[in-house]
Amino acid sequence: MAVPKKRTSISKKRIRKNMWKNKGYWSALKGFSLVKSLSTGNSKSFFVLKIK
Repeated sequence: MAVPKKRTSISKKRIRKNMWKNKGYWSALKGFSLVKSLSTGNSKSFFVLKIK
């Protein structure tokens, strides 16, 4: 027979939610940094063909 689980505390729930939000923030920051380096031509990891 199924037994209900104990309730997760509010603080633990808040910690997990903030970690999840921070992961998205850092991913967006890395993506923005990559686009910025590509647009200025300072990228060392990508080769961009410049059409004249």
